[in-house]
Amino acid sequence: MSNIGAFADDLNSVDLTDPNTFLHTDMEDFWRRVRAEQPIYLHPATDRGSEFWVVSRHADAIAVLQDPERFSSQPGNMLSSLHKPGGDPAAGKNLALTDAPRHNAMRTILLKAFSPRTRKVVTDKLQQRVDHLLGHAVGTGTFDFAKEVAEVVPMGTIGDLLGFPSNDHKYLLDLSREALSTDDEGQAEEDVWLSRNELLIYCQEIIEARRENPQDDLISAMATCQINGEPMTDDEVVVNCYGFILAGDHTSRLAMVGAVLAFSQHPDQWLALKEGRVSIASAVEEIVRWTTPAMHIGRTATAEVTIAGQTIRERDHVILWNTSANRDEDVFRDPQSFDLARTPNKHLGFGFGPHFCFGSYLGRAEIAAVLKTLCSRVERIELMGDPKSLYSTFLRGYSSLPVSLTPSRSAAG
Repeated sequence: MSNIGAFADDLNSVDLTDPNTFLHTDMEDFWRRVRAEQPIYLHPATDRGSEFWVVSRHADAIAVLQDPERFSSQPGNMLSSLHKPGGDPAAGKNLALTDAPRHNAMRTILLKAFSPRTRKVVTDKLQQRVDHLLGHAVGTGTFDFAKEVAEVVPMGTIGDLLGFPSNDHKYLLDLSREALSTDDEGQAEEDVWLSRNELLIYCQEIIEARRENPQDDLISAMATCQINGEPMTDDEVVVNCYGFILAGDHTSRLAMVGAVLAFSQHPDQWLALKEGRVSIASAVEEIVRWTTPAMHIGRTATAEVTIAGQTIRERDHVILWNTSANRDEDVFRDPQSFDLARTPNKHLGFGFGPHFCFGSYLGRAEIAAVLKTLCSRVERIELMGDPKSLYSTFLRGYSSLPVSLTPSRSAAG
């Protein structure tokens, strides 16, 4: 299959299992044509794995996401894990990879632990962290926003929520980046495997400490809770910690980076936000839609289902492409425009249905905290070099973004 964007005659020649495709193909044009010409189609098998259904329209993605009985999350929710023999090893243990009724019970317990008091403590620390990081960067000339600000904020927040010592946050960030192998082509499988295992071992050590001495954090809640009269096993707590680290880091981090890039390219939108003509809450939603860091969500059919005229067989893998759904012309007016005042904005950046992102509150809070500090301290945002794209079939965004932030007159004074 092709991966260099020459798909004028055959959309099926584009290999969605190859990270190079997303670097060298005009994906916006590709998805526009897919939505119009073959909104659901069977992607052929490749040397990376078996065939799977591609779902590109917003309405069809919603239909799958709100039907967990016929479209299971348990075998895996990422293309890479669904391609593995036996599916995802965290299946049935990680909150994102369980089905009802266990998923409902786990989610209820975790939401109770994520109390308003806990959230306030975490978000107060979050704003302080953002103010500190941007305070050191504004007016200093060129710096890498992705590495010096956006990488630090989400990992600090999820670390605070889970109860990890602040001194370990940088170490965990490095491991999580390696575990998803998204920065560079050619990372060795062994290095990825080692990083994942190191993360799991770290989580296990924290869990053992919390079982003996519970704290007011999410790990303690998982380590001491019971589901249907049975405690969560160490294995279940470990894989959920691992899942929260990865999910809590990547979505908001990549959205922040994409926002700053978009502000440099759309100064009118930056000005509308800075002058208060657009609310921060509205801006957050458009930033998540515009960037769509998690490109897809995977499901597995539990029965034969027909969607948009296509018959999906039991055990078929179905990949819902958020990057396409969030540009669907039937749902979003002028979807190729970056419009911070967009309303309504029914994007799928945090999913939909029973598996709607557990951490969406924190993700929004992190992006909002960055916007608030930028608006109060920055006059102008300038791109000072080429951003570096991630190498991934799952995550979309940039691992490096050189910019210059000119301080506002009030901040400079």
